[in-house]
Amino acid sequence: MIDSVTFPDGTRLPALGMGTWALGDSAERRAQEIASLRLGLDLGLRVVDTAEMYGAGRSEKLVGEAIAGRRDEVFLVTKVLPSNASRAGVASSCRASLKRLGTDRIDLYLLHWRGAVPLEETIGAFELLKREGLIGAWGVSNFDVGDLDDLARVASPGPCAANQVLYSLDYRGVEFDLLEADRRRSIVTMAYSPLGQGGDLLHQPVLGRIAARHETSLGPATPAQVALAWVLRQPGMLAIPKAGSVQHQRENVAATELVLTPEDLEAIDRSIPPPRRKVPLAMI
Repeated sequence: MIDSVTFPDGTRLPALGMGTWALGDSAERRAQEIASLRLGLDLGLRVVDTAEMYGAGRSEKLVGEAIAGRRDEVFLVTKVLPSNASRAGVASSCRASLKRLGTDRIDLYLLHWRGAVPLEETIGAFELLKREGLIGAWGVSNFDVGDLDDLARVASPGPCAANQVLYSLDYRGVEFDLLEADRRRSIVTMAYSPLGQGGDLLHQPVLGRIAARHETSLGPATPAQVALAWVLRQPGMLAIPKAGSVQHQRENVAATELVLTPEDLEAIDRSIPPPRRKVPLAMI
């Protein structure tokens, strides 16, 4: 059974979602990418995350096609670029995203990263979209502790629902203070790229050794499933790995069956140590 996370408004969702960065960029892969997203819904996933930046809107269009006829099964997340984060820009970007997604509402709308537009203006625009019924909640992405402190000083009638950040075994810096800062404010942390970048992480010998000790309903565990289970172990964590094929999607869902032991976690910490000091927030 997939664990759940709870948003500030009480919405409970499976702690495993689906990312879509780079999906929609290839006509040859389009059918299998859509099939993967639909399979995820069949297997009980609900969160689908995209952004206006991904493929200059191509990802949103693919998501719209994948969820057509199944919109009520989906908790839909997309993001506005900081260059579009003015009052007028947010309104325009949101409506363009809605059109590409083929829907009349976005469940969670995120500021992709902090830019030059004052937070007060962006959050004011988000709140207006909420009142208009175009979005259900708003949040941020790539915000560090200081950014959250600044956000907390912005007068707003509604809470920040989520902070989407890079978090995986090869990017553990957020463990030093950011994860606790999110929890303290009841902000759900969304982990993007939880399986690392370029595949190097998944060749770490420690992951292979741990995988050899575990089974899933699909058979022997894989290093990727161990890496994903490791991210999902965190309370209040929503992981959004990308899966461009149905097989990869099945493997991601099966990772939720893994329960890493204290010995597994200690072995990981020895090989890939947690941060011992504050480091700049990593982002890709």
